[in-house]
Amino acid sequence: MKTSKTLVGIAAAVALTLTTAACGNGGSDNASSNGDSKTLTYWASNQGTSIQNDKDVLKPELKKFEKKTGIKVNLEVIGWNDLQTRIQTAITSGQAPDVVNIGNTWAASLQATGAFLPFDSANMKAIGGKDKFVETALKTGGAPGKTYTSVPLYGLAYGLYYNKKMFADAGLKPPTSWQELVTDAKKLTNPKKDVHGLALAAGSYTENAHFAFINAAQDGGGWFDSKGQPTFTKAGNISGIKRYLDLMQTDKVAPTSNAQYDNGTKSVNDFANGKAAMVINQNNADNSIRSQGMKPNEYGVVPFPAPTGGQPVASHVAGINLSVFKNTDNKAGALKFVKFMTSKDVQKTLDKPYSALPVLKDGKVTFTSKAKEAKTFQKIYNTMSKPLPLVANEDQFESTVGKAMNKMFAQIATGKSITKSDIKQALSTAQQQVAASSAG
Repeated sequence: MKTSKTLVGIAAAVALTLTTAACGNGGSDNASSNGDSKTLTYWASNQGTSIQNDKDVLKPELKKFEKKTGIKVNLEVIGWNDLQTRIQTAITSGQAPDVVNIGNTWAASLQATGAFLPFDSANMKAIGGKDKFVETALKTGGAPGKTYTSVPLYGLAYGLYYNKKMFADAGLKPPTSWQELVTDAKKLTNPKKDVHGLALAAGSYTENAHFAFINAAQDGGGWFDSKGQPTFTKAGNISGIKRYLDLMQTDKVAPTSNAQYDNGTKSVNDFANGKAAMVINQNNADNSIRSQGMKPNEYGVVPFPAPTGGQPVASHVAGINLSVFKNTDNKAGALKFVKFMTSKDVQKTLDKPYSALPVLKDGKVTFTSKAKEAKTFQKIYNTMSKPLPLVANEDQFESTVGKAMNKMFAQIATGKSITKSDIKQALSTAQQQVAASSAG
């Protein structure tokens, strides 16, 4: 790990959430380095059932890397509610790790800071070449036309998980349209038994931002124009968000307590414990579902359905990428580590506990033995997913729109009615925040 004044100078481009820090000198006069050719600091995102679970999964692989290269990796696993802020703080403060996991939707925003090592032809060659990656996954490495500053590590896609017994008992088949989804969810909801048709991570701004994007895409919406300017108040964005909010507000198929669920694990646990008949989650939910005692043959997965006549968008191209901080003291070691983590053997090992989809062209699905589930998620990932906006302000879209939805869900939970006009006003405010940040 290395501290550097160089990164501090880059901080002006960092996201809205750290405006205060970025406006200060952000200086790091203690630009000391504790890195060398024999150590690396790696920030991993929370992919498993807990932080400790991630450490248990990763440490054996890091030991293999150390044995192979002589380089010790100091691991820190960071939860999703904190990771984006920690990365931004690392950029502004200069206290950065060598290698970091990023949500691939942040790639263009973080690329714009200039704080990360470009995977130019030499660096790409050092990690095994670009041709080893699935093209769809590699394209999430940064803005179109620019040299990637991240490479894919784990592939993910959203799917609609359903409880087979609850559906069979109600005489239902898994839904293929939004209308069927709501109708089925209503039949499966019984508040007296504390059972609902759906569980939502309605207090998670990242989850809410993802569903704002997916539902808006189904309605023909869009969040940025061709020049990268925000277009948050488009009709499709408003109608898509309204439809999603209505699951709790008017359809009443998700409990109001879900407004406090600040991560996807809580809604997945409700599903696994029979409190919800369905949950919409990325394929890494398999791990959490099984950890709660639900057996693989007790649930099925289908694509997240669109309204009749809507666009068949079931997910964004989700996943985790790896980036190297440009000011690392150990560039050669960091590239060796990226090559190791994206090698066939390590990918095969980690995809199973993390329920990840392959990002390598010759990769096989290992997280499930259910051929139908594997086929469903690969179909969603390869043909029914749309990339989130690959623009510098994408992280601000997630932060401002996702948090606006958090607030609206919280208002619904306290009895307030949210109208399209309310949504438009909230999106207008979010758009102004993003525009002001860009102008600043």
